[in-house]
Amino acid sequence: MKLSSLLRTLLHTSISGLALSLALTAQAQNTYPNKSINLVVPYGAGGSADSRSRQLAQKMSVILKQAIVIDNKPGAGGNIGTEFVARSAPDGYTIGMGNFAPMAVNKTLFGNLRYDPETALTPIILIEKGPLILVVNPNSPYKTIQDIVTAAKAKPGTLTFSSGGIGGSHQLSAELFMQNAGIQMIHVPYKSGSAALTDLMAGNVDMMFDQMYSAVPNIRADKLRPIAITSKKRSPLFPSVPSFAELAYPKVEVLNWQGFIAPAGTPKSIIDTLNKAANEALKDPQLRELMLSQGNEIGGGSPADFAALIKSEAAKWSAVVKAGNIKPE
Repeated sequence: MKLSSLLRTLLHTSISGLALSLALTAQAQNTYPNKSINLVVPYGAGGSADSRSRQLAQKMSVILKQAIVIDNKPGAGGNIGTEFVARSAPDGYTIGMGNFAPMAVNKTLFGNLRYDPETALTPIILIEKGPLILVVNPNSPYKTIQDIVTAAKAKPGTLTFSSGGIGGSHQLSAELFMQNAGIQMIHVPYKSGSAALTDLMAGNVDMMFDQMYSAVPNIRADKLRPIAITSKKRSPLFPSVPSFAELAYPKVEVLNWQGFIAPAGTPKSIIDTLNKAANEALKDPQLRELMLSQGNEIGGGSPADFAALIKSEAAKWSAVVKAGNIKPE
């Protein structure tokens, strides 16, 4: 066979192989999903991220006609599970719950992440976001924000606040408040939010910025006294509790959020399929009632909407972490 004929044969074979590969890829995307999906939660079982993931997975499994299996991979402030998603195959069969800290805080806080949330992950959809509420023990002498600011300025570095760990929304809410109020308080981190809350209710620390799902039942049971909320407006759950904005601290706005993410490079058609299924699941009346009863705002929208939120939040919290010189444990 002449050289030119051989080259034409090889070229034809390569083009045919490429065409077949592209056809198979397109077919796989068009039939997605055709097997179970792994949903990685970067926190332990029983927490808010885990619970919400299971609730959404149940609804979406029906919509997609495939099982969605929860895979808890806790540790390192959410970094372990989030990195696992980032390093997974971009085929739509491993996705994750992307949370406030690992998506918008930890890149600045840790400085040496083995994944870049901006480039290694693709947003799918925002699931929810919700404010935190500053609470104290019912026996606390502090009844207003002004009481706290006055006491903190009178004795700098003596008031204490608890959190579920360094770099989470509990601590960062307090840090943002301190930076805007010009005060200093002592951070007392715990291994979990529940442990931090237990010590607050026992009177061992002065205050805590707690997430609404956790604070609501304890406030209603008179185990906590609410002082102010980190949303722009008051919560319908506690209409008598002022927002920081109306107390002359408009920059103290914190919304803890989470949403679904996928490895970078996941085909747009797959992202769109997951986004559509999640949007549909978020219309479920029972799920909506549950989310609203916990003080959260229901998410939804497009992948671009979620990407814009992540970008904005990353810039905001990077500045807060640097200003507070916050370091990981």
